[in-house]
Amino acid sequence: MEKVPCVYILAKSSHGTLYTGVTSDLVGRIWQHREGLVSGFTRDYGIKRLVWFERHEDMEAAIQREKRIKRWLRAWKYELIHKDNPTWRDLAEDFGLPPLPRK
Repeated sequence: MEKVPCVYILAKSSHGTLYTGVTSDLVGRIWQHREGLVSGFTRDYGIKRLVWFERHEDMEAAIQREKRIKRWLRAWKYELIHKDNPTWRDLAEDFGLPPLPRK
């Protein structure tokens, strides 16, 4: 996957703890989360499953979108995920990353 600004949401499990982030290298960033190389919230809580992402034309637009989503109610984030990924499957598998154990 080429480097494109993306907003993404990770989940610990189906309907579990969520994390919203932004990156220009989605696959690389997800790999970092999975390997525990990103210190902080995702590593502390074991949040590794890519359940939603959105590409943007430029990083400024992606950052603005990330900030908006971070202020959303949890229910709105669930609806955003459920609309495109109703089974909450790990979308990182589509990019060649190995499956995570189901929780």
